[in-house]
Amino acid sequence: DRLLREAPAAEDAMSAAAKWINGLRKEGRPVFLAGPAVFDGMFVHWYFMRFLGKSPFNASGAGIDLRSYWMGRNGCEWSATRKGTIVHELGIEGLKHTHHAGEDAEELATVFEAILKSRETPEESP
Repeated sequence: DRLLREAPAAEDAMSAAAKWINGLRKEGRPVFLAGPAVFDGMFVHWYFMRFLGKSPFNASGAGIDLRSYWMGRNGCEWSATRKGTIVHELGIEGLKHTHHAGEDAEELATVFEAILKSRETPEESP
């Protein structure tokens, strides 16, 4: 009921979201990160296309699926790609999943950053 009374029009909300996304990038084009991207990516892409006619993630909906990335990186089965499993394997603590879009995006970015850092190999000593 509160959203029906107070939420901005979808066009205004998506315009503000696109402006925010484009303001974050330092180079290139933004890439959508989700886990799984199949649902979230399509949902967000549809909203941008429906209400703005374009997406900051390009017409292709440029994105990375966290679970597929983990599966390819580790050569594991899909069942071993749940975010909780990834967080446990990487030893990440203190993350909360609040279902607030901004906070959940920050949580996912933290997990992806940890995955990328875990790929780095320490420099060899002479």
